[in-house]
Amino acid sequence: MIRLGRISYVNMAPIFYRVEMELEEVQGVPTELNRMLVEGELDTAPISSIEYARNADKLRLLPRLCVASEGAVDSIQLVTRKPLEQVRVVAVTPESATSVVLTKVLLPEAGQVPLDAYETGDADAKLLIGDAALKSAFEDPTPHYDLGRLWLERTGLPMVFAVWACPEPIADGLAELEDALVSSVRMARAEPENLAYEASATYGYPAGFLARYFEKLRYRFGPRERAGLYTFLEMARDHELLETVPELRFVSTTGAAVA
Repeated sequence: MIRLGRISYVNMAPIFYRVEMELEEVQGVPTELNRMLVEGELDTAPISSIEYARNADKLRLLPRLCVASEGAVDSIQLVTRKPLEQVRVVAVTPESATSVVLTKVLLPEAGQVPLDAYETGDADAKLLIGDAALKSAFEDPTPHYDLGRLWLERTGLPMVFAVWACPEPIADGLAELEDALVSSVRMARAEPENLAYEASATYGYPAGFLARYFEKLRYRFGPRERAGLYTFLEMARDHELLETVPELRFVSTTGAAVA
């Protein structure tokens, strides 16, 4: 049985909407899944884009899936007490590797400290991801900057936050699993109201809010997403946050693209 990692945020709801395959599901925050995947404790999982690049010599990619946005993503927010151009210290979440690097790429002059430094007044801004970012947008009147929007304004490209990677040797059944996940996304896109109501019951957000949120997420790893990923990795390298930009190596699968 395939050991499949699942990020424990609401953004995974469309991918796991109707997965018609028996598997062992392991939930965790992105940094936990990154470690488990690299250490061979999972057969596949969505892994932070930057962590894939840092471990590309021992990983391969599913060719049709990613987690991306072209513009605002809502669930990756920089909450700041100062205008963006005046931010000099950012308190960053320990849950995400890609978003921390993206913050450095977008704000290269700002130092980074642990998340609790924001509450003690030792940081100008804080980086939140996932459900914490969505909740903050509801509850905190402090200005929020969406990193997906800032990235699009900077580059004109989608931002790929995570890719679906597999450690070598490749487990049996991954082509079938990719088909099942792609089919699940297609069904979720075809039934947006039902998806929103089911996710609302599970995660507690208003269904209307989730319907709009899911529309902003992309799961198709197409040419524009790959161009955005390469651009991000090149900029990370240029800021000395990544040694080299790796070649994207894929698992051999076939099938239609994600809707």
